[in-house]
Amino acid sequence: MFQVGQLAVYPAHGVGVIESVKERNVSGNQQKFYIMRLLDSDMIIMIPTGNARNIGLRDIIDHQAVTEVYEILRHRPLRVNNQTWNRRYRDYMDKIKTGSPFRVAEVLRDLTLLKTEKDLSFGERKMLDTAKNLLVKELSLVNNIDADEIEAQLLALLDATEATEATADPAASAS
Repeated sequence: MFQVGQLAVYPAHGVGVIESVKERNVSGNQQKFYIMRLLDSDMIIMIPTGNARNIGLRDIIDHQAVTEVYEILRHRPLRVNNQTWNRRYRDYMDKIKTGSPFRVAEVLRDLTLLKTEKDLSFGERKMLDTAKNLLVKELSLVNNIDADEIEAQLLALLDATEATEATADPAASAS
């Protein structure tokens, strides 16, 4: 159960605050709903209390999970996804929809790396921004650090690892 005033994460939309719990009549049945206001957009979402976990509503991450997110961002896969852009887009969207900060970090990392190799489609650029914004908001709340500072840390981390990889690549140093 989530409590009024508690922060929670709604998949693909980000962090919000549970403002109230209300009963509504839906198809002749009384149901309880969390009324959640998203912090970034002020959008109000009604989430059935009995189905909240199945929908993916979750608590914000703890400090141990923050460490795991940073490890995912530091890790470099041997090769970036070579599927067509629309297949990649669907795969990445599925990861974002899980609401998992770890899957969102993978999307941010992979699209950032892919962006260094080729131009991203409009949808991929939008998804890159979405993944970054979802992580930045949650990490800034957990760490009690300004969102701009968190964003700078993430970008520096991704850039630093790219530079390290390029320097370590013999083909890169031969040119």
